[in-house]
Amino acid sequence: MSVSSMTLEIVIADDHPVVVEGIRSRIESYNAKIVANPTDPESLVQLVEEIRPDVLVMESRLGKKDALRALEKFQNLALRPPVVVFSMYPDATHIARASALGCHDYILKSSPIDALFEAVNRASRGESAPADSLLNTVRTRMRSNSGTPHADLTNREMQVLRHVAMGLSNREIGKSLGISVETVKEHVQNILRKLNVNDRTQAAVWAVRNQLIA
Repeated sequence: MSVSSMTLEIVIADDHPVVVEGIRSRIESYNAKIVANPTDPESLVQLVEEIRPDVLVMESRLGKKDALRALEKFQNLALRPPVVVFSMYPDATHIARASALGCHDYILKSSPIDALFEAVNRASRGESAPADSLLNTVRTRMRSNSGTPHADLTNREMQVLRHVAMGLSNREIGKSLGISVETVKEHVQNILRKLNVNDRTQAAVWAVRNQLIA
């Protein structure tokens, strides 16, 4: 952040020029400025490491690439910037992955632009997203024990199964639940055995049929 003006310095990782220009046209009124606009995951990581912005605003996909994967690399930065995902993808899988990877908020591009700037300001102050936000709504579902129970599944296995059904990787599940990847793998194997299914896809189908996820 600029010491003299206290202007928020924001990196916008988005490959849609119209979106970036729309943000740029309004951003000064929020006492912020765009300092970089990477359009692929590789340059995103490099620029954030070099610039150390106050907030990173990013789309969940850049071109055909999964931009959320870049967030795993930020975990090793001494000063990782808070991340607000500004995305066109409303599905629970994208939101769940953003939650697991430690994003501060997830705002849909169909939302009023003010919602994005409010999220950016909250993130810059270290404040959590509102309880009724998309991010927290999905996070609550991920950690819930609701749905049709299975006699042999533990509560933790039910949580892991819900994450699997949302399409999260073992690493992302571990980050979300605060457990190791090896522990996640063990839970997944137990789930497959107890449900008598062959793979994660079949387990996910079971979860949907039994209302573990909406």
